[in-house]
Amino acid sequence: MPSKIKEEIISTEYSEIMQKNYIDYAMSVIVSRALPDVRDGLKPVQRRTLYDMSELGIKHDKPFRKCARIVGDTMGKYHPHGDSSIYDSLVVMAQDFKKGQILVDGHGNFGSIEGDGAAAMRYTEARLHKITEEAFLSDLDKDTVDFVPNFDETEKEPSVLPVKIPNFLINGSEGIAVGMATSTPPHNLTEVIEAEKAYLKNPDITTEELMEIVKGPDFPTGGIVVNKDDLLGIYEKGEGKIRIRGRVITEDVKGGRQNLVVTEIPYTMIGSGIGKFMSDVASLVENRKTGDIADISNQSDKEGTRIVIELKKGADPENIKNLLYQKTRLEDTFGVNMLSVVNGRPETMGIRGILSNHVGFLYEVNTRKYTSLLKKDQEKREIEEGLIKAVDVIDIIIATLRGAKSRSDALHCLMTGDIEKINFRRTEDALMAQNFSFSEKQANAILDMRLHRLIGLEIEALIKEHEDTLKRIAEYEDLLSNPNSMKKSIIKDLNGFEKEYGRDRKTEIINAGAAVFEEKPVEEVDVFFLLDRFGYAHTVDTSTFERNEETARAENKYCIKVKNTGKIIIFTAAGQAHIIKVSDVPHGKFRDKGKPIDNISNYDSAAEETVFVENLAEIVSSKLLFLTKNAFGKVVDGSEFDVQKRSVAATNLSSGDELILVTKLDMETRQILLQSVKGFFLRFALSEIPEKKKGAVGVRTMKLSKDDVLSDAYLMNFADERTIEYKGKEIPMTCVKNTHRDTKGTKIRI
Repeated sequence: MPSKIKEEIISTEYSEIMQKNYIDYAMSVIVSRALPDVRDGLKPVQRRTLYDMSELGIKHDKPFRKCARIVGDTMGKYHPHGDSSIYDSLVVMAQDFKKGQILVDGHGNFGSIEGDGAAAMRYTEARLHKITEEAFLSDLDKDTVDFVPNFDETEKEPSVLPVKIPNFLINGSEGIAVGMATSTPPHNLTEVIEAEKAYLKNPDITTEELMEIVKGPDFPTGGIVVNKDDLLGIYEKGEGKIRIRGRVITEDVKGGRQNLVVTEIPYTMIGSGIGKFMSDVASLVENRKTGDIADISNQSDKEGTRIVIELKKGADPENIKNLLYQKTRLEDTFGVNMLSVVNGRPETMGIRGILSNHVGFLYEVNTRKYTSLLKKDQEKREIEEGLIKAVDVIDIIIATLRGAKSRSDALHCLMTGDIEKINFRRTEDALMAQNFSFSEKQANAILDMRLHRLIGLEIEALIKEHEDTLKRIAEYEDLLSNPNSMKKSIIKDLNGFEKEYGRDRKTEIINAGAAVFEEKPVEEVDVFFLLDRFGYAHTVDTSTFERNEETARAENKYCIKVKNTGKIIIFTAAGQAHIIKVSDVPHGKFRDKGKPIDNISNYDSAAEETVFVENLAEIVSSKLLFLTKNAFGKVVDGSEFDVQKRSVAATNLSSGDELILVTKLDMETRQILLQSVKGFFLRFALSEIPEKKKGAVGVRTMKLSKDDVLSDAYLMNFADERTIEYKGKEIPMTCVKNTHRDTKGTKIRI
């Protein structure tokens, strides 16, 4: 009978378990997925993809291979997190508009700067770029980095690639982890390598001195960084904000007009940003922020970016350019946070810290590399010395081999000089063989040696090869024992990469003030604001309205005369007042549909019931009467609604109450007649309703019975001859006797 396992329940605070598990998860995302390592500047998925391509032999001088093959192999061996993340990283490493130095050569559709996605991985092909082989993968076989087990411990993968250039700065990085994000801009390869060489020569170099070499970020899309004075602080701390503008030139065209042409865009506009920019420019025209832009078109091609903005005759190109910088993403902010994994932990560093870590990594990689090479050449030297020594006594060796019964007997004799198991034909040979003292490696090499090595030229080549081996051993020993020699070797490698892959800077670094757009004074004219029953609004000229007045009033819910520089105010049943600038309302022809009022204001035409719409200028100079369905009323000075906000509370409503009337008062109005749903009518002097602030509830104007609410109100004079319709009959307004506020009123029976 097996022994019964004792049951033990461990009580643990739930929050502690959650905290521990979440921290474990966060660190896993930070270190194993989202953030690059400062040493090679690569995220794990990028590192694994490049390593897998190397293992598959997809070199720069070999044929392209299907991306699906690369993705599948990488996912199966090293990165079991889904094919989309692998393919996305592969695509980005091949996009020259995102990376300062591409690491993968792509063949096929790998997306565009305008936001077009790459084709499916089954259609595209890729291979390693030459610099990736030379600077990232070339020394993996020389014990330069540690190899660790993959996710299922069936393969080995490098924990970091032995990258010979500061890739973290050259290509930059963007990634979102848990509770943190990295955003490092790309830089110019030539400048970064020069900065690393300067750091190698003087580890005490200051950030200010480094910034004389690395001018700032160098975006693949070019552009202009306009806050040069802020860069020193950003590169000192490793975080800050870079303001970048697109490059705009002016071109003369026929008819004395000029066009603005965007030839370089801000790095942040890569993707859908170009379409958004064009839409924003169109909105500037539509909303009458400027009337000087005639058209905009995207004429970009493989040669580069070209977005043409056609200007009207007499337009000021510089002023329009400033408008684009001010109102669109043609000037944008790039948030810098140079966060990377340093010694297994996330850390934000300035440029000195990044270079310091990479230089330390280079010393470590090169020390391991030359230690490995030294060991191999020392072993090679031993074998070469044995072979050279063997050539001089080859006849004795041959006699030994002819007299040996097995390889082990011959090997033993060559190593020790023991001739007991060897049958020599000549005594002289036996005596000479007793002097053998080859090492085991030398003896095995002699036994494996082919006879053609005894040719005179082959012997000379062996001696020359041995001399070369000795030179290399001396070189490696010097490199490993002399820090200056190691430094010179690293600088030599850096010079080689700079010479072959260096390029001119694309991004200009300057100081520039904020873009200032001088608006042309708008000629103030009268227009008519039209709002139809579907919530579409636009304005038309007064002459256009007068020609079509009957149709306009029939087809539109509101037709209000207003200045083109004025504002419209809309009061809703919920007690809100929405203020709309007339300049935001599209101006056009009478039959134009206009724009939904919801898009140019906070007013929701579908959800909010409109009570009153008026020209704000008319409101400001008037007194307004407010009445609610629960019969609360007040008079408010219209100047209280002359505010800058787009929406304000027009009145204070009690629970379940709503506005039923907002109207202007004039000097001739003396009385008010209230009507309830149940047929009660109350007539009293308007002066009994007090003036209050817009935030007040107001006073009760009529006593309502249970379930009764106010339905209508009529402003009148003492001898008003108007009639009101009630249950299909016309009732003179004067038939209701004059009384006082806050009474029940008269019940009219029909």
